[in-house]
Formats: sequence, structure tokens, C-alpha cells
Amino acid sequence: MQAPYDTGLAADVFAEAKNTFNWLIGQLTDTACGMLTHDRLEETIVEQGRELQRQLLQAHLDLRALRERQQAHHARHNATTARVIGSDGVSRTRLETGHHRLLATLVGTVTVTRCAWRAPGARNVYPADAALSLPAVRHSAGLAKLAVVETVRGSFDAAHAAVTARCGNVIGKRQIEQAIVQAAVDVDAFYAARTPLPCTARTVLAIGVDGKGIAMRPEALRPATAKAAARARATFRTRLAAGEKPARKRMATLAVVYDAEPAPRRPHDVIAVPGGRPGNACRAPDRPRRASGCAARSSPALPR
Repeated sequence: MQAPYDTGLAADVFAEAKNTFNWLIGQLTDTACGMLTHDRLEETIVEQGRELQRQLLQAHLDLRALRERQQAHHARHNATTARVIGSDGVSRTRLETGHHRLLATLVGTVTVTRCAWRAPGARNVYPADAALSLPAVRHSAGLAKLAVVETVRGSFDAAHAAVTARCGNVIGKRQIEQAIVQAAVDVDAFYAARTPLPCTARTVLAIGVDGKGIAMRPEALRPATAKAAARARATFRTRLAAGEKPARKRMATLAVVYDAEPAPRRPHDVIAVPGGRPGNACRAPDRPRRASGCAARSSPALPR
């Protein structure tokens, strides 16, 4: 059995995190901290707690880097030829340590140190990147997921503000836009790969259509609408007449088609019965909240 090669290393890499933890405890037990209000206490713990989490993540990555480096040197000294074969099939026998890359995460930006296996005329192979499943971009999968969740709630500016408030300055607005695009690349393939199941005659085919007028930039208006908008501007009026349109919107239409199992209900399932229902009364099942399958199509009239 191979002897443990990381004895004492864990204590060294986690020393900074331990110092931060002890410092935070000292701050909370200090007399001056006893005069703080609850909101100031919250801010202190959240800010320092996030830094402590970042240091813990950094320490773990440093520990993995030390283990990888020792394993690589051990393999080179105990094997005739140590090598790593990349996805291109090229064998790489040259080991180079100390390669770094940054990774922006939910708790801050950390540095990933790993070994590179090299060969003439071939790109470097980093086994640690595959073990950690690191993305090609700087931002972690968790950070990209948070950016998507915040973006669907509102604008990119609001999403950037929310992510910054929670994680610090770890991602920019343009990177959030790129994360949204990357997260949606497999939507078409997902629906194309789904096999539709045959429905029975009892299944209800439902359709829902809605439209919304969207204010457009002048260059995005259709010719007739642009002329109407130009005439409206030429009058120099500040108010619209009754029923008059501002001639600056186009209609965006969204249609959804889905299958739903019918859930018939009786009148007393909808309207409260005087005196209340007896305890053993059976209620009809509620209508399905999620469709078994749906397809949405937006109007091509609205430019992106």
C-alpha cells in the first residue's frame, strides 16, 4: 500500500481559512461588536463568511494541486515512461507543473493550479481540468446558473446587480449575456430528441395565444409604421387623441400548444358549501398545473 503523501499538507493550505475563522470569532466576541445592530451584524457575517468560503475553496484546490503534482512525479520516477493521451490520440510525455487559471465562483474568484502534459505540436492536456469539469470560460457552472435565474426575472442590469450583491464583482454584464446564450444552445436539440407519446381521445388539446405591443427603435419599424410615426412627430403634439396610436410599437405574439388530461369538477368543488364540507367528503382532482408536453412559437415580426 502506498504511503500517504499529503501528510501535513492539509494543515498548511487551510491555515489562512482557519485564521479568518478565528478572526471572525474574535470580532463577534469583542465588546465593540456587542454594540452593533442586527443589520450590521448580518453584513459583517455575510461579507466575512463569503471570504471564508472562498478561502476554503481555494485551499481545497491547492490541496488537490499538491496531490496531483506529487502523483505525477511519483509516476515519472516509478514508471519507464509516464504519459497522458489526449482526446486527439497524441501521447504527451512532458510534464510541466505550475500552470494556473482563474475561476470565478459564487464565493469569489479562485486560482486553479494544475499540471500540464505536453507534446511538440500539440495542445497541452490538463487532467485536473477534466477531473474538476472546469468550463472553457472563466465563470463556474454555478455562477452561470445563478446568472440565468436572475436574468429571467428581469433585465440584464438587474441580474448583474443581484449577482454582484450576492457574490461580489465576479462577472460582468456582457458575460451574463454570453452565459444566457450558452445556456440556451441545447433547447432545440432537447425538443427535437423528445419522442411524442400518442394521446387518447380523452386527452384535451389546449392552445393559448397572447400578444404584447413592444416599443421599437425607429430603424426597426416597418415602412408604413415609420411613415405614420414621422407624421405624428411632425405635428409636435404632446398628447394622443382618443384611440390614436403612437405608431412606435410592433406586436409580439406567443402561442403555446399542449396536452392536458381533463379534470372535471362539480359546482361544490369550486364554490364553498354553506356550513363547510364534511370531513369525509371527496373533492374532485384539481386541473393539471403542468402540461405533459408543449410547444411555443413567437411571432417573427419582433426583431431580436
